[in-house]
Amino acid sequence: MSRGDIIKKNIDENTADMDKLLRIDESFDVCRRDITVCGKRCSVYFVDGLVKDDTLQKVMDTFMRLTEFSPSSFNGLKSFSDAIVSFAETSLISSYENAVTAVLSGIPVMFADGIEGALGIDCRSYPKRSLAEPENDKVLRGSRVGFVETLVMNTALIRRHLRDPALTMSHFHVGESSKTDVIVCYVDGLADQNYVLQLEKKISSLKVDALVMGAQSLAECITPRLWFNPFPKIRFTERPDCCAAHLLEGKVVVLTDTSPAAMILPSSIFDFIQEADDFYLPPVIGTYLRFIRCTVFFLTFILSPLWYLLISYPEAIPPWLAFIKLSEEPVMPVIFQLFLLEFAVDGLKLAALNTPSMLSGSFSIIGGLILGDFAVRVGWFVPDTIFYMAFVAIANFSQPSYELGYSFKLLRLMLLFLTGLFKVWGFAAGLLLFFVLICTNKTVGGKSYLYPLIPWNGKAMASLIYRHPKRLDKRP
Repeated sequence: MSRGDIIKKNIDENTADMDKLLRIDESFDVCRRDITVCGKRCSVYFVDGLVKDDTLQKVMDTFMRLTEFSPSSFNGLKSFSDAIVSFAETSLISSYENAVTAVLSGIPVMFADGIEGALGIDCRSYPKRSLAEPENDKVLRGSRVGFVETLVMNTALIRRHLRDPALTMSHFHVGESSKTDVIVCYVDGLADQNYVLQLEKKISSLKVDALVMGAQSLAECITPRLWFNPFPKIRFTERPDCCAAHLLEGKVVVLTDTSPAAMILPSSIFDFIQEADDFYLPPVIGTYLRFIRCTVFFLTFILSPLWYLLISYPEAIPPWLAFIKLSEEPVMPVIFQLFLLEFAVDGLKLAALNTPSMLSGSFSIIGGLILGDFAVRVGWFVPDTIFYMAFVAIANFSQPSYELGYSFKLLRLMLLFLTGLFKVWGFAAGLLLFFVLICTNKTVGGKSYLYPLIPWNGKAMASLIYRHPKRLDKRP
């Protein structure tokens, strides 16, 4: 007997096979309940903790109280359930493999003696946390609701924002062991149909054992394998309003069960530097904040290497830039100080991440002030390097994407290293390599990473620079 075999009519054979496949005796939470419906023996399999007990109880009470009808009075279990069950979704299951997957997904499965196939009764209830504002996607105004780890609730949140029948959600199972539910969400007529079909084909043909890390595991499976290019190819968000806005722009949203992060595809570099606050605030303010965010974030890449290059040639610094010169003679070479501070900042981030929330505030003060002050006093650093690195570390949070922040950090380290070795030529080579990496990067599906700059789309580029009022919006 294999999992792909067709379910038999004999209930004793069915229960014996299901008990073996589900390992009933070894797993305490996989349950089997034997009942009698109109004189016929039936068995129901379910996982304790993944079903709505009251709904399952109502269905079982309805079946057990039947005296006039029986499954044999109809064309099978499905027509029987359509006539009897009025408050739960049901489906006919024909193979053991589908029955096992349904049970482990939280769907109770009922077998009836003398009836081919099994009946799936969808009364799932997954453990979930309450809806709350995402920590990484906070806004001054607007919705305070974020995605959770339950897929059905996430799709409902998107449906609440877009009550459009063209909103389509295609379902897939990914992973030989995990059978993870994956939803491809798009608005028919707005999204590129060829891109949707290409993405669905790629997801459905994945050969992986399990999506252990949820959305991140799926992202690594569908993105091009160019490990040397640090720029992120997929934008993640935990906000349903953000997903709805991108769906109306013709993009595709991919949701993964057990993960609160939604993937927005395709994502260009300009999608990462937008925030929900740009649209929740008046157009003039949103445009100003967008400009400041882009300017400050670009400075995080170029500021410390450019400063080091300038102080390497103090005689070439004009009088109006004299303030950037070192305030005191360094004991340790400045290039080493900058690298050490880069690593120290990441070390403090990791330590803060593992610090209990009630102590994180005190830890930040100790790490940022006391350690920095003592480092200057003992001569490890000069105040100038700490000042510039403090600006870079804080300004890195001016945009919400964690992945984009670290891609710029890695490229900044590369630029700093080349500048330290070859000075002006190294700085120029680092900038050239930066533009080569960003120009040769591709989104999931092979589209340009610099769209709408390359290829040029003036109207789309203008909408990225200037946040126009929503009353002027039109569907693409």
